[in-house]
Amino acid sequence: MQNDTSASAIYVAHRTALVFIDPYNDFLSDGGKMWPQLEDIAAQVGLLDNLRAIVTAAREAGILIVVAPHHQAEPGDFEGWDHPTPYQLASDRIQIFQKGSWGAQWHPDFAPQPGDMVAGQHWTASGFANTNLDFLLKQSRRSHLVIVGLIANTCVEGTARAAVDLGYHVTLISDATAAFSAGAMHAAHDINAPSYAHAVLTTAELLTALSH
Repeated sequence: MQNDTSASAIYVAHRTALVFIDPYNDFLSDGGKMWPQLEDIAAQVGLLDNLRAIVTAAREAGILIVVAPHHQAEPGDFEGWDHPTPYQLASDRIQIFQKGSWGAQWHPDFAPQPGDMVAGQHWTASGFANTNLDFLLKQSRRSHLVIVGLIANTCVEGTARAAVDLGYHVTLISDATAAFSAGAMHAAHDINAPSYAHAVLTTAELLTALSH
C-alpha cells in the first residue's frame, strides 16, 4: 500500500508533524456516542493500540503532534444555515462532542501534552477549512504530515486531500483510523487514498520508518 519508495528517509523530525484528528471520547472511548458504530472496525484494525504506538513513537522521534479537533456542538449550531450537510444535521441531532460534556473531552491516552499544538475547531470534514491548522504547520516549518484519527472516509480523507492541495507531503496510516463499515474503510484506503496520498502505510511500516 506504500506509494513512496523511501519512507525511512522522509520523516525528518523537524519537518514532520503527526496530525491527530478528533481524539475525543465520543469517538474513541467506551461510552462515547459514536463508539458503538466504530467499535467493530476499531477492533479489527487494532485502532487504539496502534494510535498509542504511533503517538509514543512520534514523541520519541521528536515529531510535532498537532491535534485537529472537530467543532464542539451546541444546540442550534446550524440554525439559519443555507447548506448544512447531512452529517452536520445528524451530528446536531445527537450533539456529538457536545461542549462541556465528557464526550467532548480528549481520550485520556491522547490528550495534548506540553509542546503539542491544538488547531482551531473545524466544522466540516477538512481540518484546514476555516481554521489555523495550515498557519501552525507552516510557521513550524512542517512539510510532511502523517495523518491519523477519525473518521477514515470523512475528516481524515477531507483533511488529507486539503493538505495535498496546500502542498504538503501526506502519509495516511490505514490501521490508525476507523469508519462505520468495512466498505467505507476500503473506499477510503484502497480506492481513494492511492489517488492523492503520497504514502499509505500500516502502523508497523510507519514505526519501522521512524526507528531508522
